[in-house]
Amino acid sequence: MELKIPPPVVLLSCALIMKLMPEIWQVTFSLSLIIGIICLAIIIDIWCLFAFFQQKTTASPLSPSKTSTLITSGIYRFSRNPMYLSLALYLIAWGLWLGNITALIGVILFCLYITYFQIIPEERHLENLFGDKYLQYKKSVRRWI
Repeated sequence: MELKIPPPVVLLSCALIMKLMPEIWQVTFSLSLIIGIICLAIIIDIWCLFAFFQQKTTASPLSPSKTSTLITSGIYRFSRNPMYLSLALYLIAWGLWLGNITALIGVILFCLYITYFQIIPEERHLENLFGDKYLQYKKSVRRWI
């Protein structure tokens, strides 16, 4: 699997795009809401990292060849890509902090890029690596949420 742009770079690029978006539609959001979304993203990240640590496999999207175990428990019962979901949540929180509804276009760009250039290639790799076990998992758990 050839990784085009590492997910953290995609995240930061989309965050920058969001900051540079024209302020057409300004809205003020509750700081509690923004903090709540960030806390949810952090909880998801910790839950994911704990699952990878428990299974003694890599969490790095930069080295899919080091994947040794298919994780289907914990948060992975609800989403096949909770780490990318948490990154999208960080971007949503950033967009709300900016108070610019048009900035949320950056979240859409992030989700589209990650789906087509990261998740789908990862899925092909996991299908080759785990075969029917992954295909069954793929049928029973949604890609995002």
